[in-house]
Amino acid sequence: MGKRDASALFRARLTRLQEQSGLSRSAFAAAIGVDRSALSQLMSGQSPRLPRAETLLALSHRFQISTDWLLGLSEDTGSVTQMLDAVETEAALDEESRTAMERWHREAMGHKIRYVPAQLPDLMRTPEIIAFQARASEQEHRRLQAQTRSRLSYSRAPEADIEMCMPFQTFEIFAEGRGVWRGLGARARAAQLAHIADTVDELYPAFRMYLFDGRSRFAPPMTLFGYHRAAIYAGEVYLLVRSKRLIREIAQSFDGHIRAAEVHAHEAAAFVRKVKVRDD
Repeated sequence: MGKRDASALFRARLTRLQEQSGLSRSAFAAAIGVDRSALSQLMSGQSPRLPRAETLLALSHRFQISTDWLLGLSEDTGSVTQMLDAVETEAALDEESRTAMERWHREAMGHKIRYVPAQLPDLMRTPEIIAFQARASEQEHRRLQAQTRSRLSYSRAPEADIEMCMPFQTFEIFAEGRGVWRGLGARARAAQLAHIADTVDELYPAFRMYLFDGRSRFAPPMTLFGYHRAAIYAGEVYLLVRSKRLIREIAQSFDGHIRAAEVHAHEAAAFVRKVKVRDD
């Protein structure tokens, strides 16, 4: 392929990339670190011009695209491979039963945290709930105690900025003692709900809880640490996402749950207090 043909193909693919990005030309140029006039020259077609190496690398990094595809050397954009490489797995517990989540929370101090709990909010567990969940293991009991203290301490920090979303049915199932909560006494369930409501009141507005209808929406257990890392809980492991593009998409999905919430942050504590606990 001659330089003129290569330049024409690059222009076409660059134009396609800019259109798909949804960015204006000025914003697109800023995203890859060039001024608008330089971008216009690359896209104008008035002379057979190829980009500098730095511009190619910036395009590849910013839009998760293959440089070979940009230059017409491959029909594979490379985006699928790069997305797969951007998702890793990490064990939920290390050999000493310490959680990776605690480390990620420390590293994200000062950034906005968004999360969907697997069951009840972990920072609000009462001693009775911890004992019920860890009844088969003293080691697990100690781990849950330490985790609850750590998360609550983090949430009380002056720089904390936390949003939590979950289905409101989670509280109804808990209050009725159904599912995994079967066998937990009504007194313990009532005390736990009261503790959650009190804690939400205490931490608001730095901690904001939103409740959506689980019959119409689904959110897997996950935590987003700013726009640097997302961890999706999959039982024994976390699916760890580092791609900023994927993290933005997950964050947009989370924000969609907030927009669809039937119980908003300022109403959450009152909602929990009204949930009816079924007697034993």
